[in-house]
Amino acid sequence: MELWFTEKHTKQVSFSMKVDKQLVSVQGDYQRIDVLKTPEFGRVLVLDGYLMVTEKDEFIYHEMISHVPMAVNPNIKKVLVIGAGDGGTIRELTRYASIELIDMVEIDKKVVEVCKEYLPTTACKLDDERVHIYYEDGLKFVRTKENEYDLIIVDSTDPFGPGEGLFTKEFYGNCYKALKEDGILINQHESPYYEDDAKVMERAHRQIKSTFPISKVYQMHIPTYPSGHWFFGFASKTLDPVKDLKAKEWNEKQIKTRYYNTDLHVGAFAIPNYVKELLNEE
Repeated sequence: MELWFTEKHTKQVSFSMKVDKQLVSVQGDYQRIDVLKTPEFGRVLVLDGYLMVTEKDEFIYHEMISHVPMAVNPNIKKVLVIGAGDGGTIRELTRYASIELIDMVEIDKKVVEVCKEYLPTTACKLDDERVHIYYEDGLKFVRTKENEYDLIIVDSTDPFGPGEGLFTKEFYGNCYKALKEDGILINQHESPYYEDDAKVMERAHRQIKSTFPISKVYQMHIPTYPSGHWFFGFASKTLDPVKDLKAKEWNEKQIKTRYYNTDLHVGAFAIPNYVKELLNEE
């Protein structure tokens, strides 16, 4: 008998992968957590039936969410990461000796525990001495901060359930307040391809743009995410992600990556016309 995992991308479109074995299935405080072993994508993290991470393509997501802001401001020292329970974003950030502190806020402790045990490829740096993990609501955590962080990364789940509050105007306003004058906000921005995802992306971009003077989006190809065409948002009070790119300085660090490079960095901000129209960026 063959086992398959299927995720519905829309009511009419599904994505399936063959499963060798279900390694764990537990209920956290906020969601069901499954780790599957698959022949094509390696180990796979699933939350409430939605695919979050696969060992085969996670490097794309985690490199692009981490290295883009670090190449714009190589002097980032204090970082807040909201979500990121799988640890991949933390893994990439800890490659920078210049970063002194990483506060990580994850609402569901069980996610971190499961990933440490079953996904060591992403969770391998969660015990770094610079990382401080807070198990609480990121929306509430950031309300208490002012002029504190050089970088905030919102590595959230989709905008429903535990991640819903991280796509609101109030949250983005609190992030603005928590950032220093040259601070950067990176957020998971969904996909423009399917209608429901596109509405979420448009709404998030509109809210961020009304809060930050500089608000751009950048793209990448992640095969296991809906449509494969995925975006992050880049927002800042003062720094432009292309004009202020420190390519020479970043390349001198000789950080070995599999997806990100500084040429791709520039190209990732050149977005298709249908996305420009969606975001009113013509």
